[in-house]
Amino acid sequence: MAASAKTLTHEKPNPTEDWTIVLPRRGKQRRNLLKTRIPQAAQSWVPIDQNVDPDRESKLMQKMVVCMKKLESSEFFCNFMDQIHTPQISDHISRVLGSETKMQMVIYGIGSLELYEPPRVQLGLAILMKKRFSWIGDVEVFDPILSGLEARVLETLGCSVLSVNEQGRRQASKPTLFYMPHCEAELYDNLLHANWRVDLLNRIILFGNSFEGYEQYVSVFKNSAGVSLRKHLLAVRRFTEEFGIKTVSDDYYRALNDMSWHFFSIVPDVEPQFGKMMELVDSCSETA
Repeated sequence: MAASAKTLTHEKPNPTEDWTIVLPRRGKQRRNLLKTRIPQAAQSWVPIDQNVDPDRESKLMQKMVVCMKKLESSEFFCNFMDQIHTPQISDHISRVLGSETKMQMVIYGIGSLELYEPPRVQLGLAILMKKRFSWIGDVEVFDPILSGLEARVLETLGCSVLSVNEQGRRQASKPTLFYMPHCEAELYDNLLHANWRVDLLNRIILFGNSFEGYEQYVSVFKNSAGVSLRKHLLAVRRFTEEFGIKTVSDDYYRALNDMSWHFFSIVPDVEPQFGKMMELVDSCSETA
C-alpha cells in the first residue's frame, strides 16, 4: 500500500464503490455523524460529488475557522494540551519519533465536514495540533464520503486528501500518528493487522476510541462476531499503554468523548511473549 498521498484529479467516480454508510451506534455522542464500514478490496477513489460551489466552499471554510477559534479558547483544549505535555505522553512521543524530527499524521474516517458539526470539531483539533506541535509533519486525510468541496477545503487547510482507499491498512514505515476519532472497530483492526510486527507497532501513535472500552464491551456481551472483528485490537491490549483524554460537559465536545492516546511500547524482554501472541492471532485469522 502506497504511503504517500496524491492530489485528487477530477476523474469519473467508480460506480461500483462498495462502502456502506452506517448510522452511529454509541448514543448521543455520535448522533447525526456519518461513519463508514470497510470495503473488501483496495481501490482508487475520487469524490462522487464534484460540484464546484464557491459560496458553499467559503461557508464551510468559515465554519472551520469559527470551530477552531472556539476550540482553541476552550477549557477542553487547555486540558488536552496540558496532558500532551505531561511526561506520560511526551516521553512516548519522543520514543516513537526516535531520531526523526517529525511524524506524519494520517486521519481516517473523519465524516462529512459540510453536513455535521462533530467532524469539524474532530478535524479542528487535528489542525490545531499541527499548528502547536513542530513534531507533526504532513497531514493526510481520507473518508470515502468526502465531497469534492470538502476535499478542496481540506487542502486549503493544509491537508492532503488521499486518492486511494487504504482501508486503514497503512504500514508505519516511519513514525506515524493515526488520528481516528470514532471509527468503526474494523478500521482499527485493519490498521493493527497491517502493522502486526514489533518494529511497525513501535512506530505508531493511535488517537481514537478507547481499546479498553472495546475490551470491556466484549467481556460483557461475549459477542463472537464482535471478537472476530476486533481480534488484533483485543490481542494487542496488554501491550498497549492507553491514556484517556479529559472532556467537558459541553455537548459541543461529545465528538471527542471516549477518545484515548494509544502507544505500543514493546520492549525486548516482552518480545518473545508478544511473538507467540502474534502467531496465535495469525493462525486464527487463517482458519477463520
